Amino acid sequence: MSEASAENYKRYLERINLYKSFGYDVEDERRFLLQKAEPLYGDILEIGTGKGYLAIVLAKEGYDFTSVDISEEEQEFARLNLKYLGLEKKVNFKIGDAGNLNFADKSFDIIISSHLIHHLNSPFIVMSEFARVISYEGKIILSDFSKEGLEIVDKVHQSEGKRHHASPIGLKDTEKYFQQKGFDIESYQSKFQDVLVAYHPII
Repeated sequence: MSEASAENYKRYLERINLYKSFGYDVEDERRFLLQKAEPLYGDILEIGTGKGYLAIVLAKEGYDFTSVDISEEEQEFARLNLKYLGLEKKVNFKIGDAGNLNFADKSFDIIISSHLIHHLNSPFIVMSEFARVISYEGKIILSDFSKEGLEIVDKVHQSEGKRHHASPIGLKDTEKYFQQKGFDIESYQSKFQDVLVAYHPII
């Protein structure tokens, strides 16, 4: 076990505990998302690796998948966490822009993304890419913070002397977008997040 990955995982746990001190359990929320996303099958694409919160849950559940993030720094943090847990080989890490994915049309059966939408400057460009690369039999699973979740994130950032920026376009707007594209929608809510599952109707 490298010192770098051990130190990185320590920082990861510190971050999780910081959120817990405000009443938000990161791991519980990611498990809630996975529960609503299952069954997962075929080729799986995670968009927005971040610090690896969802990637770790997916890898622990035994899934092999591709994970894309625009930030090399964030993805390296996630990669070291998975390395610490012996799960690095479960994930094919790629650096890329969610609004211009370097994948062929209909190349994934599952697209899953957690707490990404509120970060995006052009969310509908990203959603069009999701619609392009998902297979007809596949499904797109998105989650983002609820009002209560955003309030917690704001408090966490304030405690660190930072400010959390959130786009005015949210999951409800993306739901309308996918409906207009002919997808059926299922939606779920926990206290701190909203989840959307979009899929083509069975004909």
